[in-house]
Amino acid sequence: MTVHELAEALHLETIVEADGKRKIDGCYIGDLLSWVMGRAQSGNVWITIMSNINIVAVASLADVSCIILAEGVTVEENVRAVAEAKGVNLLASERTAYELAASLKDLIE
Repeated sequence: MTVHELAEALHLETIVEADGKRKIDGCYIGDLLSWVMGRAQSGNVWITIMSNINIVAVASLADVSCIILAEGVTVEENVRAVAEAKGVNLLASERTAYELAASLKDLIE
């Protein structure tokens, strides 16, 4: 499954689609940035409620396929701009991290 297909299947809001054809391989949920940086795997979907600019740096370092902002979290324009410049796919949903992960399990396994 690709990021674009995931966004369509789960009716996610697309904030930045830098590479919609990026393949998804697993999921990581976390809000402690240093923890995510050391544990998320390349190709994972990263689900978080963090919205500051540092999420873009962590996503780049961990090489995740995309970030999904859960629970209606929004980002400021500068975060969107940096995600676009760094090629980080950024999606959003009103659903909880648990609901998103449960839906992902059925789609990517």
